Amino acid sequence: MSKNARKDLSDIFQAALHRVDPYLMIKERMSVKKNTLSIKTDGETLVWDLSKYKRVLVLGAGKATAKMALAVEEILGDRIHEGLIAVKPGHTEKLSRVKMIMAGHPVPDAGSVEAGTSIAKLCEGADAKTLIFNLISGGGSALLSFPYAWDDAQGHHALSLEDKQATTKALLACGANIKEINCIRKHLSGIKGGRLAQLSQPAESVNLILSDVVGDRLDSIASGLAVPDNSTYKEAINLVEKFGIASKLPAAAWQVLQMGAEGKLPETPKKGDKAFKKVKNILIGSNYGALLAARRKAKELGYTTLVLSSEVTGEAREAARFYIGIARDVMKHELALKKPACIIAGGETTVTLRGTGKGGRNQEMALSFLSEIEANPEDSEGIWFLAASTDGNDGPTDAAGAFADLDVLAAGKKADLRIQDYLAANDSYHYFDKIGFLCKPGPTNTNVCDVQITIIR
Repeated sequence: MSKNARKDLSDIFQAALHRVDPYLMIKERMSVKKNTLSIKTDGETLVWDLSKYKRVLVLGAGKATAKMALAVEEILGDRIHEGLIAVKPGHTEKLSRVKMIMAGHPVPDAGSVEAGTSIAKLCEGADAKTLIFNLISGGGSALLSFPYAWDDAQGHHALSLEDKQATTKALLACGANIKEINCIRKHLSGIKGGRLAQLSQPAESVNLILSDVVGDRLDSIASGLAVPDNSTYKEAINLVEKFGIASKLPAAAWQVLQMGAEGKLPETPKKGDKAFKKVKNILIGSNYGALLAARRKAKELGYTTLVLSSEVTGEAREAARFYIGIARDVMKHELALKKPACIIAGGETTVTLRGTGKGGRNQEMALSFLSEIEANPEDSEGIWFLAASTDGNDGPTDAAGAFADLDVLAAGKKADLRIQDYLAANDSYHYFDKIGFLCKPGPTNTNVCDVQITIIR
């Protein structure tokens, strides 16, 4: 281990990122020999005869999709006839055969609609001799937008981009988890919740998926573009009522949910639907793999280690209290681990917005951790903490997260910053930015939720 515990935190986090580099993971799993395509899964090797197909399309959406596309381009080469992916600005690669459209995240924009409309058109034009590769990663829900449209006796209707934007903002601010958010988004989309698979019929599709969802539920990653959806319009309405956001939804969005619940609009496709007959979904990476790599690095640095969980959810502030409680038990009693120790966890927490500041769930968690240090500094000597998002962008910021320890607290006090004021305003970004303790790796072009690392020594 180095003398600088904060450097060790950064090195451990970087090891986690390297393990879930989507380019490397696809190159490890996927290969072509003559006309035979092979993809290794955890249980078997799947094989396709590429000579059977007249067209090969490479499509996708997500923060990690550019790196995924780069690997697929190198493997398939000139077998690719056309390609299009939606990516977040900055999360790009130099591609030769696959076009990139820059789109909005976490709120969709005109680029999201352009990408959604263009990909839907390509899928609708596919036939039985078409093989589609869908590259799917976290962020795809916002980056790929194809607002729901329907016809009735009064004519043609469609949700607008503004409808989708207002709905997304309401969902992000209400404290709902990603499964709950996606349940509503799926039912307001013409492409999510398995509807991409419907659009692609009768083509065959291979979906390479990088999980940014706790528990790795395929129906939640990028809102389950080509996966059966077991949620319903009625559930979506119940969630709107649960979080009290009905008044914040545009009238058209609320109308779609109500019509769907009344059976006036078709449900998202369920398990057994013919749309999934020629669909293969393959999970290539997850938060768990990142945590194991972090553990290996921590051990190399000389720490006894514990991977606590890859499924941490709930309010970021509550998770911070939990983490520092464990750290103090290790510090005082060496409970669970002997010092020097490193505790690693992951998942995706939420923040219920109360203020109008700038930040993300990891920065909020780090600031809450720092608040606990401030409350009992004598019990916090020898504890260092990092909470960071694997995509490099925590919420709508250019930081992945932030550090918390006694030195950070001292810097904040020297700058006359009051932690509670910044927490009340949900303004964690500006707190850490003013004293230089943000974690800023830049866009990583991967995305497998968050990693939290605590060092005790």
